[in-house]
Amino acid sequence: MAIVKITRTKDFVVDAAAFILEQARKAIAERNEFRIALSGGHTPAPVYAHIASGTRDFRWESVRFTFGDERCVPPDDPQSNFSMARENLFVPAAVPQKSIMRMRGEIDPQIAAQQYTQQLDAIAAGRGESIYQHDLILLGLGDDGHTASLFPGTAALEETSCQVVANFVPRLNAWRLTFTFPLINHARQILFLVGASKDPQLIERVLERDQQFPAARVDPSAGEVTWIIEE
Repeated sequence: MAIVKITRTKDFVVDAAAFILEQARKAIAERNEFRIALSGGHTPAPVYAHIASGTRDFRWESVRFTFGDERCVPPDDPQSNFSMARENLFVPAAVPQKSIMRMRGEIDPQIAAQQYTQQLDAIAAGRGESIYQHDLILLGLGDDGHTASLFPGTAALEETSCQVVANFVPRLNAWRLTFTFPLINHARQILFLVGASKDPQLIERVLERDQQFPAARVDPSAGEVTWIIEE
């Protein structure tokens, strides 16, 4: 069972940005590369903007950005997780294109998931890894306990081999691209970013590992889980 650390803070954006940059510097010092999976939604946007504004001369060429999930929309759609990250982080921080691996939300979801898995596999194989290992995966917490696009009652929850899948979410009547638990739980570090509006009871039930909530199933076998919760 993973080590779990909880930080409750009124300085949410500053503390979250500091944690991410600390992990980045550590990974680059140790392995000359920092692999981070970004999450979407409103909560991380100001964190990304803060990182972009506070990092002059950062070694962005040593960072590999992936995405934990994506909506099946074009990259310039306001709903796109890539679009949000580009606006708040990639453009302001002048992140080089080669550092960014976006999920192709505009094509057939099954093909997009397969392509993304193949990209991750190719990088892992080049490093002699059996499965791509992230240094840090950022995750959010939905009101129904979902994380990434792993929604309650959806097929992706039961995936045991594929790392990235197309997941149909009936309550949204939409397809999503998402990391699966095999990939998430292989990470060195997981960071849950949880805003002040989130139901405290939901957070407690997830922390108590109530399995009806997908977020409770995040448990990196050889990693740590940190929660930064806004007060």
